[in-house]
Amino acid sequence: MPSILLEIVASTVDDCIAGETGGADRIELCAAVATGGLTPSLGILIEAKKRLRIPVLAMIRPRAGGFCYSEADSAAMQCDAALLLEHGADGIVFGSLRPDGSVDTTRCSTMLHIAGRRQTVFHRAFDVVPDPVRSLEELIDLGVSRVLTSGQQKTALAGSDLIRQLITQAGGRAEILPGGGVRAHNVQQLVEATRCTQVHMTALAAQIDPSTSNSVLNFGGTPDAPASSYEHVDLEIVRRMRRTLDAITEAGSTKP
Repeated sequence: MPSILLEIVASTVDDCIAGETGGADRIELCAAVATGGLTPSLGILIEAKKRLRIPVLAMIRPRAGGFCYSEADSAAMQCDAALLLEHGADGIVFGSLRPDGSVDTTRCSTMLHIAGRRQTVFHRAFDVVPDPVRSLEELIDLGVSRVLTSGQQKTALAGSDLIRQLITQAGGRAEILPGGGVRAHNVQQLVEATRCTQVHMTALAAQIDPSTSNSVLNFGGTPDAPASSYEHVDLEIVRRMRRTLDAITEAGSTKP
């Protein structure tokens, strides 16, 4: 059984380093993880690439909410994609939909042209398309490298039936990357249910910045969080997942 690839979401250079140190095989770099991820800063991408050996893919998403973008939004996405790729991103993560939720093949085709031979990932916009079977075929025809999906459910485990169906449908023409609520305690069940060969996860824990600990103002990521709290990639969470995935691989390799 081949090793199961681990992709970690990161939003800072330190996050990227923790991901690689913990055993991640690939980084999805984005800002504002709590919103589902937005386009990261160019500076963070440049500094991360100086320090990492594993691939770093950059999210291209100009705002939170849905995925039906204006002409101005799309122009900004194209500019961001070109700049991030020019400065070392190993690929881009994006998703554009029409008002009816179907894949905007015209705008996606433009992004693929910008990416050239670099990796391209259609993100969890896929989880709201009305016809996932047809949408996967459209994305394969466009030449997308992989599709990130929770199987149109809140978690990948809950969507495992559709994920397995998509993996079978893709037949190696594109990769299917399960993501959404993937944790060390449930990843074996997910792998067994879907036969996936890679997983995507956030490995976040709260960190305290003492500089604002005495402030009545809240500079944290959420209104209910402590004023000095922010989320970062936790090295031990990544290591735990890496050990779990390696154990699954080893057990699969020893089966008769």
